[in-house]
Amino acid sequence: MTEPIADLRAVVAATAPAPPEMTEYLDKVRDRAYAVTDRDIEELKEAGLSEDAIFEQTVAVAIAEGLRRLDLANEVIR
Repeated sequence: MTEPIADLRAVVAATAPAPPEMTEYLDKVRDRAYAVTDRDIEELKEAGLSEDAIFEQTVAVAIAEGLRRLDLANEVIR
């Protein structure tokens, strides 16, 4: 059985780079996910991105940010 945290790191590593059109949105997800609105998603869809691509990038960036914060917390604890 693999370590769940390692599995999450693998998911992030396996995710394709985000298209440039998603930069501002993904920064928002990373820094203030509470502020993401339906309009943000609609704008990405209007730019030609699929719901699947938006979902995959959103999940990957959210996992990556969670892991980054976990790693920082672990450094403080040690």
